Amino acid sequence: MTQEFFHEPDTLPECVVVFGNSSAIARAMIQQLSDSGCQAVLTVGREASDSAHHCCVDLTQSESVAVLEAFLRQHREQGRIPGWYFHCSGILHDGEHWPEKGIAAIQSDWLSRSLDVNLLTHVHAAQAVDRLLSRKAPVRWASLSAMVGSIGDNRMGGWHSYRISKAALNMFVRGLDVEWRRKNVDSRVVAIHPGATESELSRPFRRGLPVGRPFSAALTAARMIQIMASLSEEQSGHLLHWDGHPLPF
Repeated sequence: MTQEFFHEPDTLPECVVVFGNSSAIARAMIQQLSDSGCQAVLTVGREASDSAHHCCVDLTQSESVAVLEAFLRQHREQGRIPGWYFHCSGILHDGEHWPEKGIAAIQSDWLSRSLDVNLLTHVHAAQAVDRLLSRKAPVRWASLSAMVGSIGDNRMGGWHSYRISKAALNMFVRGLDVEWRRKNVDSRVVAIHPGATESELSRPFRRGLPVGRPFSAALTAARMIQIMASLSEEQSGHLLHWDGHPLPF
C-alpha cells in the first residue's frame, strides 16, 4: 500500500461491513482492513460463501432488507457491532449494454437495471442498518459513486443510465446523512468518487486515460479507508473526490 494512505490499526473500528464484496475495490478493501487489525470484516453480496462472516443476498430485492437485518443482528448479539459501512456495488455495463452516447440509445430495461444496482442496493442495505442504529453509537457510511453522477459537472452528456442512477444515489446519500445525523450528530454519510480504477467495470474505457490511470484497486481502497477514517462534519452528506475534497452535486 502507498504510504501516503497507510492507516495505523487504532484508526479502525473493531467491525466493518463491506457490501458488494466481489468487486475489485471491495476485495482490496477487505484485505487491507483485515491486515490493518480490524477484528471482523463482515461481507455482503450475491456470491455464496462458507464464511459465517458473509451474508449471501441479492440487495436489488426488497426481501433482502429482512435477511440482512437478521445477519447484522446475529453478529451484534455476538459482540460484532459495525462502526463503518462501505457500499461498493455498482454497474456500468454488462457486456451487452454499454453507456449510451445519446438519448436515442436509452433502453428502459437497462435504465431500470442501472437503478436497481447503483441505487436500490444502497437503499436496501441502509434500510437494514437503520433498523439497528443506536442513538448512543455513531456510524460511518460510504457509498461508491462517480463524478459523472454530478449534475453540476455534466458538460459532455451521454452515459445517461449511469449518470441518472449515480445522481439518484448522491441524492439518497444526502438524505441519509440528514436522517442519521438526527439520530446521532456524530454519524457520517458520504458518497465517494474513486477515480478510474483497475476493474472489470473500467476495463473497456482505459484508452486515453492520463499517465498513472487507472489506479490500482489497492490504492483506491486505501484512499476510501483514509477518507472514512478522517471524515469531518463538513464533509458529511457530500459527494467526495478520492482525495477528500467535495464535488458538486
